[in-house]
Amino acid sequence: MKRQLFERISRMATVGAGIIMVVLCCQCSSKETVLPKGDPDNGKLALPDGFEAVVVADSIGRARHLAVNENGDIYVKLRAVTTAGGSVALRDTTGDGKADIIKYFGTYADPGSYGTAMRIYNGYIYFSTTGIVYRNKLIPEQLLPDTTTEAIVIDDYRSRSYRTEHITKAITFDDKGHVYVGFGAPGDMCQVENRVPGSPGKFPCPELELHGGIWQFDANKPGQLQTDGKRYATGIRSVVAMDWNFDDGNLFALQHGRDDFFRTWPNFYSAYQSALLPSEEFFRVTEGTNGGWPYYYYDQLQNKKVLNPEYGGDGKKDDGADTVAMPLIGFPGHFAPNDLLFYKGDQFPARYKNGAFIAFHGSTIRAPYPQAGYFVAFVPFSGGKPSGPWEVFADGFAQLDTIENVFDAKARPMGLAMGPDGSLYITESVSGKIWRVMFKGDKQAFGEKALAGMEQRKTRTNIKTPDEDKDNLLRGKQPAGAIAYTRYCASCHLPQGQGDGNRFPPLFGSEWVGGSKTRLIELVLKGMSGPIKVRGKSYDGVMPAHAFLSDEQVAEILTYIRTRMNHGGTPVSAEEVQAVRSQL
Repeated sequence: MKRQLFERISRMATVGAGIIMVVLCCQCSSKETVLPKGDPDNGKLALPDGFEAVVVADSIGRARHLAVNENGDIYVKLRAVTTAGGSVALRDTTGDGKADIIKYFGTYADPGSYGTAMRIYNGYIYFSTTGIVYRNKLIPEQLLPDTTTEAIVIDDYRSRSYRTEHITKAITFDDKGHVYVGFGAPGDMCQVENRVPGSPGKFPCPELELHGGIWQFDANKPGQLQTDGKRYATGIRSVVAMDWNFDDGNLFALQHGRDDFFRTWPNFYSAYQSALLPSEEFFRVTEGTNGGWPYYYYDQLQNKKVLNPEYGGDGKKDDGADTVAMPLIGFPGHFAPNDLLFYKGDQFPARYKNGAFIAFHGSTIRAPYPQAGYFVAFVPFSGGKPSGPWEVFADGFAQLDTIENVFDAKARPMGLAMGPDGSLYITESVSGKIWRVMFKGDKQAFGEKALAGMEQRKTRTNIKTPDEDKDNLLRGKQPAGAIAYTRYCASCHLPQGQGDGNRFPPLFGSEWVGGSKTRLIELVLKGMSGPIKVRGKSYDGVMPAHAFLSDEQVAEILTYIRTRMNHGGTPVSAEEVQAVRSQL
């Protein structure tokens, strides 16, 4: 049965690689390459002194990770297949650093909605979908790879009856023929009822058998199922940023922390704490590492691991925390680390050699405080650990300081890769822009003075730790229902009801919100899973049942969204909620 599954998937994936391919050919060796001019505004980016950026391509689609070949060809993964195809090839024929030939092509099986990984290894381009790691053979001097697509690792998640919230497949390779694949947790926490306030955690957590960790596989063997691999690390909730550090000889990864402390455990956490916690943990991963999820999380404000409330924690208890791995760095909560790159080039000043670049995609659930992240950080490294504090390397992606909602950001940094000449390439996921960052200054003179401007950017609201009172965006602006909406709904649907554009639909202008009261009340009380169409677009997120809310709370929330989000709808009363509840 397993081999039949592999054969079926392989047949479905013979047309193409399901990738965007962005090709920028360098005609010279890395030592002889003449770097193109940076754009006058560096493509809207703020960079340390001496650095320039040129926009290679713009609006190519929702770009995820990328890789750059030895000849300068760039391969970028789209989030999902588009009507034009899952792949596009771009080439610069003029030498100005900008792609002027663009061609879309290719489809693949199991597209899912979270295609991400893109790496070049041993003459192949590897990429992933929600459940499968694929590869295509690269052909020397040819723009496109061989169209025969091999499935290397298959996660048969569709045959299992559980959620698929965080199971995207990040990958990286060591120097011994192994590929490492992240298997994210199906839900936010290992609760009896996912995301339901007060629901206890399962113990032991059954999700850790197949998820919440990193598995090691043979990088060159097609058709492997999860049982063919080895669980290399566990207790790591969701990994999108992962890279092998060849200087240290170990795997490194960043974990996306859990969501919604305030919504699910308001007796222990305030909205302010929920905006900052838990930390995004940066791990040095060796075989057998246990990051502690779902039992523990790292609190960067207290500088310690503490017990999750689902397992008896109260925000302070740390019973047994010494049995799980501590992070190298605990970044602020919800920064969303989505790629990691250890820099091996020589183009940049010496301080960057073997250090770690991290793309922070940016938060969506920090309301009522400003969203944070949306920048590329740098961590200097020595001896397998950070040798100094993290720095802001590239900022300005969002093109505004205070980001109230994720939709306000013009760009969100996503993927990182190094070119053969040592240039750093960055993708963003809103419209699909690619930057090439180059150093044009004096490497010998580069120092703290060149970094002063970037250090100052740590005071911007998308990076700094917010002030609990002054940075509360809803301070003095909360009508009836707003507090309950912020606590129970805004983390998914956003403070103004725009939705996140991916899994969770908008409430603003929704026919579900402005339509039947009975249907809307039922949706809140019963929850929903599976596809739903809102304003002509399909969404496949999971909405947990909110029957734990009182009739008054449900009525206040629904009145708020029906009357305050430009629906012009009539209010909902507690009596109407009670009447519907009694029929369920």
